[in-house]
Amino acid sequence: MDLSVIIVSHNVRDFLEQSLLSVRKASRDINAEIIVADNNSSDGSCDMVGRNFPDVRLIRNTVNRGYA
Repeated sequence: MDLSVIIVSHNVRDFLEQSLLSVRKASRDINAEIIVADNNSSDGSCDMVGRNFPDVRLIRNTVNRGYA
């Protein structure tokens, strides 16, 4: 793996989708992995990632652990 992109999110479904599209486009010619750590979102973020980005590794936290 040449590049790992990790995105921490909480209730930002639309921004997350745009970010994932951008990262996917930018890393097209790079051996890359994308990881989303969701902090217990209630806005359907996890469903959107699972549906639209099946290649993204999704970590579903059951509590909001913050961004640190």
